[in-house]
Amino acid sequence: MAQIALNPVQIMKAEADEERSETARLSSFIGAIAIGDVVRSTLGPRGMDKILVAVGRSEGQIEVTNDGATILRNIGVDNPAAKILQDISKTQDDEVGDGTTSVVVLASELLREAEKLISMRLHPQTIVAGYRRATDVAREALTEVAEDNSSDPDKFREDLLKIAKTTLSSKILNQHKEFFANLAVDAVLRLKGSGNLDAVQIIKKQGGTLKDSFLDEGFILDKKIGVHQPRRIENAKILVANTPMDTDKIKVFGSKISVESTAKVAELELAEKEKMKTKVQKILNHNINVFINRQLIYNYPEQLFADAGVMAIEHAEFEGIERLALVTGGEIVSTFDNPDLVKLGHCDLIEECIIGEDRMIRLSGVALGEACTVVLRGATQQILDEAERSLHDALCVLTQTVKETRTVYGGGCSETLMAKAVNEAASRVAGKEALAMESFSRALFMIPTIIADNAGYDSAQLVSELRAAHVQSKSTMGLNMEEGTIDCMNKVGITESFKVKRQVLMSASEAAEMILRVDDIIKAAPRKRVSDRGHC
Repeated sequence: MAQIALNPVQIMKAEADEERSETARLSSFIGAIAIGDVVRSTLGPRGMDKILVAVGRSEGQIEVTNDGATILRNIGVDNPAAKILQDISKTQDDEVGDGTTSVVVLASELLREAEKLISMRLHPQTIVAGYRRATDVAREALTEVAEDNSSDPDKFREDLLKIAKTTLSSKILNQHKEFFANLAVDAVLRLKGSGNLDAVQIIKKQGGTLKDSFLDEGFILDKKIGVHQPRRIENAKILVANTPMDTDKIKVFGSKISVESTAKVAELELAEKEKMKTKVQKILNHNINVFINRQLIYNYPEQLFADAGVMAIEHAEFEGIERLALVTGGEIVSTFDNPDLVKLGHCDLIEECIIGEDRMIRLSGVALGEACTVVLRGATQQILDEAERSLHDALCVLTQTVKETRTVYGGGCSETLMAKAVNEAASRVAGKEALAMESFSRALFMIPTIIADNAGYDSAQLVSELRAAHVQSKSTMGLNMEEGTIDCMNKVGITESFKVKRQVLMSASEAAEMILRVDDIIKAAPRKRVSDRGHC
């Protein structure tokens, strides 16, 4: 009987790609573990920095950072699982501002452990069920040990200072963490619980050292006052605008004006001047003494404002002008026909100040009383950029702590405590899920292990001592990376926000679950550009 050769049926379009079952799972694990390995050396107070070198348009531009979200945002990845970890790092940064490295490292360690379980022929859904149960146990354990001192203002301020120091201890500001922790706490407490970080402006000025940075109560605008205009104005009435203040030339492309003599040119110029004079008069009709514009102010209108005794400030960048409108209580306007409908900004005093070698404008006594400006000084632009990222992380964590006031201990203490609770719960579970729970516990133990490794200490010795201390119910013990020993975190003052820790746990667990459930990776065929030469 003749055999009929069957050709495989082509279901997908040409150039479409598919990875199935084991291959797809292996591809996901490799991508996620590799992305975790990229940032794991930045974890902890002795973590290392990365240099990111730009290519293309901004070629030659470099960033020096150990911020997980910044590193992952700037590296291009093609692996789908790696992109998922990129996303959880971004979410962590947006939600709470810190823990961006921890969440990626924990997720990659959970997947490293899951890979071992799958090689033991455990089904992914069994591992997911075990991880879910372990996550619930870990969250309950973390919630039980969380402390809340919000009822005592002095103790709460002390908690905020400890959190700020812990956050800054892994950053470039580590050498001056006492100074910057106090600066960050003062800025956040000025917000009076609103958590509106738009009211805190950060200005970077090269020169001096990081210790020369300071917090200024009020709003500083990195601009100059116009020529022959008042340098100091009390009880300022401010009009914040976004309008062209150049001479209104004919702006329709291709338009031409033919004139018979230079006298006609003079008439045109006079007409343009009259038009601008009318516009300036409309602005002055608002009964203001300060005019701040997002766009340029040309010489003629600047002269008109000087004659009227009005301070005019030009070219304030858009982010700056939005913040300016917020803190002075005004609105950004573009038309000036109805002065009665315009909401002006107010402040007690506007004056010129000098920072470094640059002249700036300080607004004191603004309508939004909690507004303040942090002026960062430093030797290079890279140091200033990293200092801004570090301070921003601390400010974000502190504003979240003001809203969710519970705190937990850092230095690997919380992870060890959760790992111990998960291990104990696993011993009471019958079935294969217990193996997954034990793997979850081992992944949590990897956080203190990596922190110790990055500091150059013997992680096996320290983590075994830490585990033994927690078994003996010394639940405040963690890693002291200054001394290279285990120590009481309450005594050392290593405290973290409960919300940050909980977000790290939940996000890492959910990301690991999502990647574990994948058994097929399909890359769609690229769309072809249709070029129909027969039709116009």
